[in-house]
Amino acid sequence: MKYASVILDVSIGKSLDYSVPSRFLATINKGVKVTVPVRGYPRTGYVLDLKDSPDFTPVKDILAVHENVSIQKDLFTLALWMAKYYGAPLRNVFKTILPSSVRKETREKQQLFVMRAQTKDELRALCSELRNKSSAQAAVLDAMLNAKKGLLLTELLEIAGVSKSPVDSLVKKGALLIDIVRIDRSPLVNEDYFQTPPKNLSGEQQKAFDTIAENIESRRFRTHLIHGITGSGKTEIYLQSIQKALDLGMGSIVLVPEISLTTQMIERFRCRFEHKIAVLHYRLSHGERMDEWNRIASGKAPIVIGPRSAIFSPVKNPGLIIVDEEHENTYKQTEEAPYYHARDVAVMRGKLSGSTVILGSATPSLESYHNAETGKYVLCTLKTRADSASLPRVKIIDMQHEYEKAKGYTLFSDALLSGIKSRWERGEQSLLFLNRRGFHTALICQECREPVKCRDCDLALTYHKNSNSLSCHLCGFASPCPNQCPQCKEGSPMKFRGVGTEQVERALHAIFPEIRTIRVDADTTRHKGSHQKLLREFGSGKADVLVGTQMIAKGLHFPGLTLVGVLNSDGALNIPDFRSSETVFQLITQVAGRSGRGVSKGEVIIQTTMPKNETILHASKQDYISFYNEEIAVREMFHYPPFTHLCKIAFSGENERQTLSVAEEFRKQLVLKLPQTFELLPVVPSGYAKVKGKYRFQFLVKGKAVYQLAQAAEALRSQFNLPKTVRMSLDVDPTSTFF
Repeated sequence: MKYASVILDVSIGKSLDYSVPSRFLATINKGVKVTVPVRGYPRTGYVLDLKDSPDFTPVKDILAVHENVSIQKDLFTLALWMAKYYGAPLRNVFKTILPSSVRKETREKQQLFVMRAQTKDELRALCSELRNKSSAQAAVLDAMLNAKKGLLLTELLEIAGVSKSPVDSLVKKGALLIDIVRIDRSPLVNEDYFQTPPKNLSGEQQKAFDTIAENIESRRFRTHLIHGITGSGKTEIYLQSIQKALDLGMGSIVLVPEISLTTQMIERFRCRFEHKIAVLHYRLSHGERMDEWNRIASGKAPIVIGPRSAIFSPVKNPGLIIVDEEHENTYKQTEEAPYYHARDVAVMRGKLSGSTVILGSATPSLESYHNAETGKYVLCTLKTRADSASLPRVKIIDMQHEYEKAKGYTLFSDALLSGIKSRWERGEQSLLFLNRRGFHTALICQECREPVKCRDCDLALTYHKNSNSLSCHLCGFASPCPNQCPQCKEGSPMKFRGVGTEQVERALHAIFPEIRTIRVDADTTRHKGSHQKLLREFGSGKADVLVGTQMIAKGLHFPGLTLVGVLNSDGALNIPDFRSSETVFQLITQVAGRSGRGVSKGEVIIQTTMPKNETILHASKQDYISFYNEEIAVREMFHYPPFTHLCKIAFSGENERQTLSVAEEFRKQLVLKLPQTFELLPVVPSGYAKVKGKYRFQFLVKGKAVYQLAQAAEALRSQFNLPKTVRMSLDVDPTSTFF
């Protein structure tokens, strides 16, 4: 007799033991989905372990084994590590690894195809006969006579304007045939592409590739950090490394930070590897994701491309894992536990599967570069651009002087406007970067100086001119503009303040009416496929200026783009977060790198009110090393990563006083459970003190023993009397201590 320890999908804090009936012995394994009885009801869960005797008696039998839903061996081991490292329940980790379409066993999509069972002459005769007897059947035959080979049943019913009944009648008469066809829901179906050969590598590229290729051949886990300036040809190294893995019968996973980058990356990979790639991202439907998952699991698609969740794809015999733009914060899961970082999970999956891992960035995270400096990673440096392209010229504009010249606020400096005009006249393209969407960022009362805030969040509402409304970018609340201040109720005038991408686009049209623009931000890319459509339009020359937020700041390659304007580089420097300087440096460097990637020389204009700021100066020169040396010294002085681990323990609830009290009591008890080597900072309101009607408090813990910290916090949570009205989250290695 065998017994299985099962982790249930429901909120039970430990595994339960069940006996395995003999009929399931051949199909049950660790990680497979099962149905078991719990208090008289069938529940699903996953097998954690198989053993010869149960931990308690009596035990009940497993009801069913779902062979098609299981977690493969290296992913199962990875899940155990994630639960331990991030202090998260194992059921949450399994839920993260298996997408809902797979867990719910979404069926593959099939449709009915209708064909002619008789000759056209026979069907014409039958149609004439039925014209007066059954107009519905005659309409169906008319549609089928005009079809080349046949029609999908849904199309036929729409064209003929009938129900399915007359079609069934014609099938019974032997006039038509119905067959089942499988619909390929892959996001790559019907996409045009031209196959391209590998490019010749430069000396720097070849050196990096040779080191990586040797690692892939020896099948030995190692992490390589490719620190290459923007446009240095990191993607070509990725492509040739993947080909090397393919030649040796290994699969590859390529992570990109967000969907806007997925579009261009897919095009380049499709041109090299054709049908061998699968795409996974959150904008796929359940059915599309299920189809891609099955192609990967079956080995039909040995190359997977996607944002952070793609790291959990069931690639057969994985040999290479690539994390492009590894510094990006979007690799961090922030919505629900486990709060994992896909870059770190990628490195651990590489270790567990014996894969080669490549991290690539022009602006590596301080943690990754520190690991390379200390020998934990292999450092590969690319100092020159590929294809003889050169770095763009950079000009820093002091906006205080521009305000004085304009005798007030102005969006664009004279240098930027003349640059846009000259590029437009030469048929070249420009990019304007502003990391704020909307038209105005706030509506402020002139009497009490308070902005109109969201009713549920501690955030000023943003004005959107297209909808003529105020909107909250945290919870989505929207309202019309008030006639008087909601705070002081005075009749004093209300004034808009701040600038967003919507206003930038309109202002540009007011100055240059004939210039064509495309705006890419969260407002213009709500619909499926909108990223791809907008970026393709810009790439094909249908617009002169691309206006956008951080969605357009990295990874994109447009040879005709020769001018980049950074409209406001100062805002994020004032955020009280230990990563604020690093974030600003990365954003400016990355967006500047979009310029001059073709034959023509590029130019970057950085508008700022802080022209002497060291972070901005280093970014303008793309001088990562100088920035790193300054910033790493500050991190070491104040004991921040990479010299220690951080854990952010946050609490949220509708009652402000109760939530604060719970946070302080939890911190007080955690102090007793941790050794003095850990530093616990005081409880403070979160950066956004109120979100969606809930007050938020947090405290930070610093320490080097991350497992000890996570386990102590998780153990205390299981014992702590947490009120049902207060929610607690445990975030190990947070990317921000503010948000």
